[in-house]
Amino acid sequence: MTLAFIFPGQGSQFIGMGRDLSESFTEARETFQAVDDALGFDLSDLMFDGEADALNMTENTQPALMAVSMAVVNVLKKQGNIDFASKCSFMAGHSLGEYAALTASGALELSDTAKLLRLRGQAMQRAVPVGEGAMAALLGLENDVVDEISKEASETGICEIANDNSPGQIVVSGQVAAVEAAAALAKEKGAKRAVLLPVSAPFHCSLMNPAAEEMAAALADTNVQSPSVPVVANVTAQAVTEPSEIRDLLIQQITGRVRWSESVVWMGEQGVSEMVELGAGKVLSGLVRRINKDIACDSVGTPEQVEALITKLG
Repeated sequence: MTLAFIFPGQGSQFIGMGRDLSESFTEARETFQAVDDALGFDLSDLMFDGEADALNMTENTQPALMAVSMAVVNVLKKQGNIDFASKCSFMAGHSLGEYAALTASGALELSDTAKLLRLRGQAMQRAVPVGEGAMAALLGLENDVVDEISKEASETGICEIANDNSPGQIVVSGQVAAVEAAAALAKEKGAKRAVLLPVSAPFHCSLMNPAAEEMAAALADTNVQSPSVPVVANVTAQAVTEPSEIRDLLIQQITGRVRWSESVVWMGEQGVSEMVELGAGKVLSGLVRRINKDIACDSVGTPEQVEALITKLG
């Protein structure tokens, strides 16, 4: 078995996430407290018992999802005595999940990651006034067809592929009129569905350039170490270990395409036969199954699932 740990991105959040971990494991409670302390407010209370609208604000969603993933990681490491460097070959995360992967691998410190992700969410929101950007999921079309659709839709404004999530599930991002045009074109070209997404900003497209500049400044002041396990970057869909390259790719990731499908394919080509999604939800597990049916994939986010994984890997 060659194992990879993967970490979820935006869309996996829900009110109550992490509460059972906090109630069951000291290491989880300490993780949530450390994130609260780094941010200077009670994010864990919002996660456990808050309002969905507040949790869905991207400046809260991003550090919150990372916190749940790292709570799982820290229980595995400290209570389960799991040495990630010897147990897995790669780590990867979807968009903000890449920050969780880098933190789990020791490239980033937890407190730094919490601050970076809060800033990342704020910077992304600031980059484009509310109502001017949009994203749409185009289902049932090949990449080259969506490329053509994006180019045609760009006649009315910016429209770019943001996420290559799995075969037949591609997300475009950009200005409202252009994204709406892309959705209409997709239906004309035989898409099973073309759905505008309930997002607050057009992530992973060139409209995010102001956010990339803010993150470049923040990352320049952040200590980045070599990870103990190679992390597969969204932008390149290949493993990275050099701190300066990690920093550059995190900046590029703000405006660049999330090459999730390619990342899973690449890890499979390196011999990965099993992936474990650490954190909230099971979105990535579903995507992995659609990308490569030969890769076994489980989700680990509850106390019972954590204990089962400790038994399995111990």
